Amino acid sequence: MLTQIREYFDGIVFTREQRRGILVIFGLFLGVGTLLYFLAQGSASAVDLQKTSTPIALPSGPITPELLIVDVAGKVRHPGVYSLPRGARAIDAIKAAGNKLNGVDTSDINLAHLLFDGEQIVVGAPRYVATSKGSKSSPPKRTGPVSINNGGQADLESLPGIGPVMASRIITYRKSNGPFPTLEELKKVKGMGEATYAEISSLIRL
Repeated sequence: MLTQIREYFDGIVFTREQRRGILVIFGLFLGVGTLLYFLAQGSASAVDLQKTSTPIALPSGPITPELLIVDVAGKVRHPGVYSLPRGARAIDAIKAAGNKLNGVDTSDINLAHLLFDGEQIVVGAPRYVATSKGSKSSPPKRTGPVSINNGGQADLESLPGIGPVMASRIITYRKSNGPFPTLEELKKVKGMGEATYAEISSLIRL
């Protein structure tokens, strides 16, 4: 039987084109088989990876925003140091301290200005009081540097060379432009000369 099969194939003569076609077909079958093999291996690896992978735990809960530390002093219900979210305004600091006491005037404070870290808000700073003769009482005695960001009319007028007009200009300037970022910006207030600034520079703070 085998001898007959061998004799049958030995009797077949292929031309050059036929042999080339047979090689091409064989190569195609070999390539397709190899491709299917690697695809099957890749699918199995992906399934194994999916089974063995561990999910990543994400942090739960809200992210705490950056906080500002603000000192609220003066005539409020609970003076002290408070933590407020960045972007808070002066009115938020006063509310955090329990709000102002009844009858306290806050017109010298820009309640809408943005707070900065380390700022002090003084509520109800003393003012000059007019006497019956129309003159003003003596300014209160200073116990330390005057805050140009939170000092009231009376505090500012207690500085040498600062009268009612200049004190009012300082308060108006900070209400319009926000708190002074540096002491030297005080020189941008109309009428504040170099000589006056040099005289009070050691007596003021932000």
